[in-house]
Order: sequence, then C-alpha cells, then structure tokens
Amino acid sequence: MNNKKTLSNTLSCLLRGSAILAAAGAISTTVAAKPSIMGEGADISAMCGTKPMTVGLADGFGGNTWRRIALHELKEELSHCANVKQILYTNANGDQQKANADINSLVAQGVDVLLVYPDFGAAQLPAMRKAIKQGVTVIPYNAKLEGAPGKDFTANISLDTFEIAKAWADWYGNTLKSGNLVFMGGTPGAASSQNFLDGFKEGLKKYPDLNLLEENFIVTSWNPVDAQKATTGLIAKYPEIDGIATDYGVTAYAVVKAYEQAGLPVPALATVASNNELNCGYIDRKSEGSAFPYYTVDGTTTGIRFAARRGVADFQGTHNPESDSYMPFLYADSSTNIDPKCDRQAPLDADLSSILSAEKLQEIFKNKL
Repeated sequence: MNNKKTLSNTLSCLLRGSAILAAAGAISTTVAAKPSIMGEGADISAMCGTKPMTVGLADGFGGNTWRRIALHELKEELSHCANVKQILYTNANGDQQKANADINSLVAQGVDVLLVYPDFGAAQLPAMRKAIKQGVTVIPYNAKLEGAPGKDFTANISLDTFEIAKAWADWYGNTLKSGNLVFMGGTPGAASSQNFLDGFKEGLKKYPDLNLLEENFIVTSWNPVDAQKATTGLIAKYPEIDGIATDYGVTAYAVVKAYEQAGLPVPALATVASNNELNCGYIDRKSEGSAFPYYTVDGTTTGIRFAARRGVADFQGTHNPESDSYMPFLYADSSTNIDPKCDRQAPLDADLSSILSAEKLQEIFKNKL
C-alpha cells in the first residue's frame, strides 16, 4: 500500500463524487492547492536548512497506539535533518488544562518548532498564540482549527476530515441508500471529531433517505471499553441502526463486539485509522460468510510528517511544495471487494498502513513507548 501508483489510484477511488477542498491557510513557503496523499511526501532533507533547532510535540491525548506510531513517524522524519538538536514530547492524557500548560512548558524549554495535536480545539489557541509571540514556529496538525495563520499559529496542517466524512456519506448513499446512521467520535469536544461530523452532515444532504440519529458525535474517548459501552447504550436507545461511522478503527471494532454480544447483525461500518484486530476480524468473518459491510481509509499516522516538514521549512526559511491539507488512501471497501491487510503475527492494535518498517513497528508495540 506504500507504492505511489497504488496510493494515487486508491485515493481516486476514495474521492469519487467528492470535490477536493483547497488547502487552508497556506503560508509563503507553499504553493500547493490540493491535499497531499498520505504515505507520499516531499524530501525533508531539502528543507532542513542550517540553523540548529529543537522540535517539540504537544500531544493532547497520547494514550493509544496510533499516537505512539505517529511520534515515531515524527522521529524518523526528523532524523534526516542533522541540525535537529532534540525532540521533546508531552502527553496531556486528555486534560485540557495540562495540554495548554504543556505548550507553555515546551516553549520555556526552548523549542524552535512546536507541533500540536489540538485535541481541545479552539481552547488551545491562546497558548499557541502566546508561543507565536515568543518567536516559536507553531504547527497544529490533523484537526482543522478556526484561527488565523501568523497570529494563532504559523500554519494548520490538517487531515481533510470534512472530505473523508463526505466520502463516508457517499459510501452509505451508494450501499445502504436508506436507513439510520450514527457517528462516534473521540474525547468530549475533540476538534477532529467535530470536523468529521460536520463533513458527514454535509455529505448526507444528498441522501434524504439516510437519517442521522444523533446531532452530536457519540463520545468514546477513542477507548475500546468506553466505545463498547456507548454502543450498548445506542442499541438500547434505538431499535434500528443501519450504519455507524467512527473516526478510529478501535472504536469501530468495539461496535462489532457490542453488536455480536447482543446477538445482532453488525451495521455497516465506515471508519478511518483502522487496526489489525478490526481488519483481521473482517477477513475472518468474510471467510465465514458473515462479513459486515466495511469501508476504511488509512495511512493517517504519516500526517505528522507533513506537519514536521512544514514546521522545519518555515523555521529555516526553506521551500516546502506541499499542501496544508492531506488525505488518506482507501484501505478496504466491501462493496468493491477491496480487502484490508491482516497480519496474524502482528499485535491486534497494529496500524499496518504506517510507512514505518515492520521491524520498527514491532519495536513500538513491544516497548509501548
């Protein structure tokens, strides 16, 4: 799945029927207009410059494997710049107050480039704005924020969650055609989950026979236990749910478990950032003739590399040709018989769409760091 031709072809499948949004908040070092493709990217060595730099990552919720993989994607990307003196990392563990304090702390420790996973959305803008005033290059990534480049942050490098969710809506419109849907997100107030929900609602406008049962996203904290409890609650509340979209593969598999434990057929699942357990589970059920309808787009752990390249280029004053938004690639689609990768030797929570080597992934899973 890391072959560039394959990625380009699968991206075209993902975006069928959807327009690509223009990049948001472009800065002077970029001229790109359409989203970059996950798994592909420019060569950072041409952006490294000569000034010594310390890079920091302020993670709002670093407690899952996806975030650990992303951290190592960052380290590998920055390893190509010999002038990176240090990489600092903080994990707010879902605490908004700590997330802002972590940004302040990293600035006090002298970071030149600060990447932020803004789990708390606009609530983190004041801390980022303060960092900007102190001369730090600040790059929030993954979630699209309401803010001004150069004032609230240097640039916002975001996963095009809005278009991904519209693609989910198209998939449901083409497969289910009618029925009741639910969207399950992450932590309360998570900006990325809200962006997904907004795109999902927009996409569903084309399909009046598809009904979104809940106006807000269902909170799961991206935790399988919480997600399964939330699903059990939905089953009790609604007699018929035909499709459930989630913004994390772990959440999607929690849905599978909850429905099977209730003795009910699994609804059509659309997700992003899948994992080995979900994908092997789908393959197993397909071989048994009981597969659930399934659609996922992946490669999302590589998004931090786009953020790193933008931050490095802006700090160094070098050229970065990439867009400020990026798209994942199609990884599985039951309606077109595209199967995901399943590795029986890999841990259940492995994200096999990462571009890290198999050896590096095994090291991450083993050390839990």
